[in-house]
Amino acid sequence: MPLNRRFLAVLGLLALSLGTRLGAQASTPATIDAVVARIDSLAGEALYDPYVAGISVAVVHQGRVVLARGYGLADLGAGLPATDTTPFAIGSVTKQFATAAALLLAEEGKLSMNDKVAKWYPSLTRAKDISLGDLVHHVSGYPDYYPLDFVDRRMAAPTTAEAVIARYAKGPLDFEPGAHWSYSNTGYFILGRIVERVSGMPFGTLLERRFFGPLGMTHTRYEPAPGTPGIARGYVSWALGPLDEAVPEAKGWTGAAGGIYASAGDLARWDLALMNGKVLKPASWTFMTTPRQLNDGSNSSYGGGQFLSYLRGWQALDHGGAVSGFLASNTMVPGSHSAVVVLVNSEYFASPIVLRSTALGFFLADSAPAAVAMQPPAGSAPAKPPVPAVAGMTAEQAARMMFKSLQTGTVDRRMLSEEHNFFLSEERLRRAATSLRPLGEPDSVQTGAPRERGGLEVTSTRFIFPGLVDRGLMYRRPDGTIEEFLVTRQ
Repeated sequence: MPLNRRFLAVLGLLALSLGTRLGAQASTPATIDAVVARIDSLAGEALYDPYVAGISVAVVHQGRVVLARGYGLADLGAGLPATDTTPFAIGSVTKQFATAAALLLAEEGKLSMNDKVAKWYPSLTRAKDISLGDLVHHVSGYPDYYPLDFVDRRMAAPTTAEAVIARYAKGPLDFEPGAHWSYSNTGYFILGRIVERVSGMPFGTLLERRFFGPLGMTHTRYEPAPGTPGIARGYVSWALGPLDEAVPEAKGWTGAAGGIYASAGDLARWDLALMNGKVLKPASWTFMTTPRQLNDGSNSSYGGGQFLSYLRGWQALDHGGAVSGFLASNTMVPGSHSAVVVLVNSEYFASPIVLRSTALGFFLADSAPAAVAMQPPAGSAPAKPPVPAVAGMTAEQAARMMFKSLQTGTVDRRMLSEEHNFFLSEERLRRAATSLRPLGEPDSVQTGAPRERGGLEVTSTRFIFPGLVDRGLMYRRPDGTIEEFLVTRQ
């Protein structure tokens, strides 16, 4: 749901070009059987990583599911294995279902993606100027209610979609509608409620009746209660410490933006149904697979609930997801009816992402046949919201300071936001020092280019030690206040 978390997990990774991502795949196996064997082996090896609990993987090749398997544990405490039927939280991959649900209603003449939000929510900011398509494409300007990567006190208390919408969609916009692309879970909450009002049924009921049931997705649930028997439990490592059971978002905080749990095999069924035209009519599928053009003519590289990339004539459709304790990746190559799904019940993605890259390296190794070849649509790179200027220290200086603070177990709390101060308890500081102090001084520190999320500056910093690299993810306000600083192993 909350996308853009755990640096490697989702948007930062998806924003890279496919050419860059696949450039290191020179040793990709030459046959699908070899690919499956390689992925199976890599998944087993990933379980030796202390930050991985369980994995669910599915691979589709030329319209056929060639691998659907679980690895490791779905529940560490109970010793419950992850199987091919275990539902994992898929986070923002849910947005594909929300988009498809709205498009189904559009096919039935019950709404249009050109309809303005004011038709249902006249009191929201600029509701007469923002369309359902703007919500789907993340160009509405509504602030994202979930830009950070930990469950704060706000999200520990139950809420409703209406309460979230009222809180985050009645104030100032982050930008003029259509001017920029900026990820907003808030927009999908609005879309989900409109789908409910138009269909006359709860969002989860619509998903079950229109998608899960008809497609045989028997291991898929919408917003299951924490601890529901059979579903995977989520885990998190704090500052490279051992895995702990993650605290899930309270009821009402995921919804149409990220509330689905599914097995990798069920997501493979979903992918096949979408690519085979069993879910949507051709015009609706075209809407989902065409990037939005922004006001200045630039190309957003985002369609309906999925990022769009092109390589050697192939179009690849990507979306990741992250909710507390889980990461997900779902990628389709419609031209060859291929797909790869990787789900993990821990907030660490460095090893499992190799599984996805191995499959993609095979799917995209050769040029697409002329009959299915696609070229990137016209338009320049997307107009992204400007990164806010931050007062005080540079991003690298602030990251060095925070890493050192975690190593020593002391922090200047004047530098932190109220919520990050609460999250960074004395116990967490003690645990961070235990994990990070033995590393000593890094040999070098490299801070990447900043980006914007929710009006904040977001940077990823590599702390390089002999034989290993740690990464720090930091969010800062324009006044220099640090909203988040998390550390994970590359």
